[in-house]
Amino acid sequence: MAAIDILMPVRNGVRFLGESIESILAQTYPDWRLLILDHGSTDGSTEMAMRYAGLDRRIHVLSMPGAKDLGSLLNAGLDHCDARYVMRHDADDIALPNRMEVMNAFYAANPQYVAVGGEALMIDEEGGFIDHLRPPTRPEAITAGSFFYNPIIHPTVTLNFSTFKKMGACYGKDFLKLLPASESISVNSCAEDYIMFGQIGLFGLCANIGAPLIKYRVHSGSESVAKLSDQIRLCRSVALFLSRSFCQMNNLDPFDPGPFSNHSGHISNFGKEELSLEFEKMSHALLQGIGDLPAVRRELAFRWVLATSNPLMLAARYTRFELLHRRNSGERAVMRNWARRIVRRDKYRFLDAV
Repeated sequence: MAAIDILMPVRNGVRFLGESIESILAQTYPDWRLLILDHGSTDGSTEMAMRYAGLDRRIHVLSMPGAKDLGSLLNAGLDHCDARYVMRHDADDIALPNRMEVMNAFYAANPQYVAVGGEALMIDEEGGFIDHLRPPTRPEAITAGSFFYNPIIHPTVTLNFSTFKKMGACYGKDFLKLLPASESISVNSCAEDYIMFGQIGLFGLCANIGAPLIKYRVHSGSESVAKLSDQIRLCRSVALFLSRSFCQMNNLDPFDPGPFSNHSGHISNFGKEELSLEFEKMSHALLQGIGDLPAVRRELAFRWVLATSNPLMLAARYTRFELLHRRNSGERAVMRNWARRIVRRDKYRFLDAV
C-alpha cells in the first residue's frame, strides 16, 4: 500500500498525457501509486498509459469506458484507493516536482483537514505562462467563498482519505443529507467537485497551501472552456444548495447567493439594480454561521461590490474596494470579464440564458 494514491482520469488526452505522467515520475516523494482512469480513449492514450505502466510498477491503468460521467468515473476510482492520501491530477496538467512532499508535510502538521489544495500556475497549450492562481488559504475564507464560486482548484487537491470516507463523501452527491429530499441535488459533471468540496468546507475542513503545486493547462479541449454555460448554470444550483445546507446547520434564515456570485469568473447579477436588503440578509447569515472574522469580512466586502447592476456604481465600489484591500488576481479577472461583457454584449450574450 502506497502513502499516496493518485487519480488521473483521461479520455483522448494523448497530446499532454506523457508530460503529465512524467511529472509524477519526477516527484521528490517516491511512495505513491498512480491510477490512470481510462474513460474509453480511442486516440492512443490507453496504449501510452500501458507503456508507462510496463516501465514502472507504481503505475496502473484501469479501463472504465462505461462510466456515465466524470463524477461517476472519479467515484469508481476512489473505490480502488487504499492509501493514506488520495491526490487528484489531470492528464493535461504538470505536477511541480515537490508537490507530494509539500502536501505530505502540510498534512503532517495539519491532520484536521479533509481536502487540501493549493496555488496553480496557469499555462496555455504550448506551456506558456498565463497567470498565477492564488485561492484563499484559510478554512473560513474557503467556507465563505464557497457560496459564490469554487475556491478549490480541483487538480491541486489531496484528500485525507480515511476522514473523507468516514464523512461518506463522494463526487457529485448530497452526502450530508441536511435538507429534505425535494431540495437535494446531484451533479455528476461540470461541478461534481464543487458540490463535494463545498459540503466538506461547511465544516471548515478545507484549506489551500499558499504555494503553487501544479501547472494548470487551459486549452480548447478543456471541460472548463467547452462547457462554460453549463458549468455556470450548475454552479448556481450548487451554491444555492450549499447556502440552504449551511443555514439548516446553523438555524439561520436562508439566503440566495446567486446575485452576488462569480462562477467561472463571470458576474451573475444583470437583473435587479440594487440588492442592499438581500446583501444584509446574506451578510448576517455568514457572520453568524462562520464568525465575525477578517477573512469573512473581506469576502463580504467584495460581494458588496457586486450588490448592484449599475455599471457606474459597481465600478466605483470596486475602486474603493481595491484601495482598502490587498489585490487579488481572481477578483480582478472577474471585473475584467464584467467590463468585456458590458462592452461586447454580443460575444457574451449566451451568459444571459444561464
